[in-house]
Order: sequence, then C-alpha cells, then structure tokens
Amino acid sequence: MRISWITAAAILVSAQASAGLEQGLATCSAKADKLDRLICYDTLAGSVKSAPKVTSDATAISVTSVAAVSKAQTVTATGTTVPANIEDEFGRAGIKKDQEEADKEINKIYLDVDSIKKDVYGSLKISFTNGQVWKQSDSKRFKLAAGQTVYIEKGAFGAFYLGVKERNSTIKVKRLK
Repeated sequence: MRISWITAAAILVSAQASAGLEQGLATCSAKADKLDRLICYDTLAGSVKSAPKVTSDATAISVTSVAAVSKAQTVTATGTTVPANIEDEFGRAGIKKDQEEADKEINKIYLDVDSIKKDVYGSLKISFTNGQVWKQSDSKRFKLAAGQTVYIEKGAFGAFYLGVKERNSTIKVKRLK
C-alpha cells in the first residue's frame, strides 16, 4: 500500500515538473532578443539542476520537487512574437539557390597529406597538415603518399569524397577531427 502511495506521489510531482518545464521552455523560446532568450534558458536550466533526485521517501519527493516546480514556474511570460526571417528560412533548404548563394557555398577543398595509417580492416586514416583527420568509409583500394595534395568534395546526402587530381577515382570519407 505504501509503495503505491509513493509511486502515485512521484508520478504527480513529475507531471507537474514537466508541465512547468514545458511552460518555461515555451516562454523562453518566445523571446525575440537573443540575450534575453539565453538568460531565460540559463535560469530555467539552473532550476532544473537544483531539482532533487528521486528517493524512496515520499515526503521528501513531494516537498522538494514542488519547490523546484514553483521555482521553474516563476519565469515571466511575454507576448509570442516570431521574427519574420524565421518564416522566410523555413523550408528553404529544398529550394534552388540563386547564383550568389551558390558561389558562397564551399563544395570542394584542397588539403596536403601529413600522414597515412591503415586500420585492421584496411581503411585509410588520413591526417592533414591543417590538423584535420579523415577516415575512409568504403572498401575501395586507394594509394596515397605523405605530402600529396588531395581534394575533398561534398556528395549527395551529406557524403564526402576524397580524390586526387591526377586520377579519376575517389573514396568515400568521413571526418574524425
């Protein structure tokens, strides 16, 4: 019987806490000024950090958790205003870009190879002179040497391909560092 009361109290308190947290998040997201929004989120996160962990004592759960909920609900609400540029950017990723935006986007970079290692599966791990580290993610054979200049270009669906100007082949790579 006592366990069911403890469970019921814990469920009630957690439902109140999540409702207060959702209301606080909605309030913070409605702020138009970036700094005010950040301060609001930091205040809300501070109140969540101070919320106690669930223990087996039902009175301690209800008293301390209700105090944390009331602290989270003290965030003042303001009018909900959405900046106009958010609506302009919504869904724009699928629209073709004009020439100026397409020119700004980087699709290919050239890098100098610093060192090359192979893992136990034969995949290349390539370190570049600028500190980047990329790893081969397909099983093709590809010869590289330290000091060689290579390019990495964007592919479809977020893929990246490494190639050498002198050859007409590429390998699929992913960035590690």
